[in-house]
Amino acid sequence: VQLQASGGGPVQTGGSLRLSCTASGFTFQYYVIGWFRQAPGKEREWVGCISTNEDRTAYEDFVKGRFTASRDNVKNTVHLQMTSLDPEDTAVYYCAMSTRACYSGTSYYDYWGQGTLVTVSS
Repeated sequence: VQLQASGGGPVQTGGSLRLSCTASGFTFQYYVIGWFRQAPGKEREWVGCISTNEDRTAYEDFVKGRFTASRDNVKNTVHLQMTSLDPEDTAVYYCAMSTRACYSGTSYYDYWGQGTLVTVSS
């Protein structure tokens, strides 16, 4: 099982980025994909998740209306479209796979990808 997040980089306040999470080694369409982030000196926190058939997404309050998750089960890829970025969004972003529902706790996720760094400058 492999997950790889990509698409991070530097961006100015108010800008946008689209992160991708590419999966291999399992039947991607059957699993929930969650997004988390970890800022320097802080604990990893849940950002949002997307269910298997894209019929349900959920987001933490601080990204609601700004971030949108989508998935392409043919390409085994989930995207996180991030808009109106703020320096507070600076963090390493991770995607993770869960066999359960779209939950926010890290313990519900079984496999994690390497993160991608997003740096938002003012």
